[in-house]
Amino acid sequence: MRRTAFAALCLAAAATAGLVTGCQSGDDSADSKPKGPFAGLSGGQITDRALKATTGASSLRLKGRVPDEESKGFIDIDMAIDKQGRCAGTMSMGGEGKADLVRSGSTVYMKYDEKFLRAQSEGEPKEDTDAAVDMLAGKWTKMAVKGQDAKDIAAFCDLDTILGDIKEGDTEATRGKTTKVDGTPAIVLHEKDGTDDYTAHVATEGKPYLLRIDSGAKAKEQIHLAFSDYGRPVPADKPAGKIIDLDAL
Repeated sequence: MRRTAFAALCLAAAATAGLVTGCQSGDDSADSKPKGPFAGLSGGQITDRALKATTGASSLRLKGRVPDEESKGFIDIDMAIDKQGRCAGTMSMGGEGKADLVRSGSTVYMKYDEKFLRAQSEGEPKEDTDAAVDMLAGKWTKMAVKGQDAKDIAAFCDLDTILGDIKEGDTEATRGKTTKVDGTPAIVLHEKDGTDDYTAHVATEGKPYLLRIDSGAKAKEQIHLAFSDYGRPVPADKPAGKIIDLDAL
């Protein structure tokens, strides 16, 4: 089953947390001769430009909430990511605590707070959970990228992996109103994928980067993603101080 462009992007982001070339022109019958930003372009043609710009970026910051199929909850993310596999930011599972994440070179560094560790240890013996909290809470840890435990995390730090499935999408997006996203002028695009609907905001000044995308699915499946800091260096420096080597435990 082929996914529409925005649906493919949302699903790719959700899968890696745990638009597309050759887009079809959408039907903009409500405004057959649009004026202003992207004058004369259909929603599908604007989407084509936005996705080419977004997937061509060397780095970006991704912030928002995506559903987590395994826990039936959601994941909050705020991560700077680039195409060299570097990333730096935070994540939270179901609002239960926070984990800091940095990938630099061949190493993944993570720091968990107590609430996050206890939530992820649910169902484990209390003494084991208390021992993990005592050893790890508030302390930086490291794992080799090639290790089994770090593979999924490392994949999330690769921008090409996150955006890779978008090329398999399709679009029949339609134009909406012009607005602003955090002060940046933007145009709103609407797209349907079966019973789901998506709203995207694309920059109308400078490169036509995707600025925001939201799904209108059921509350437990809603996706909200904001894109910013295109092309900026990712601050993926090795954490200072003592680091616990999880591979050695």
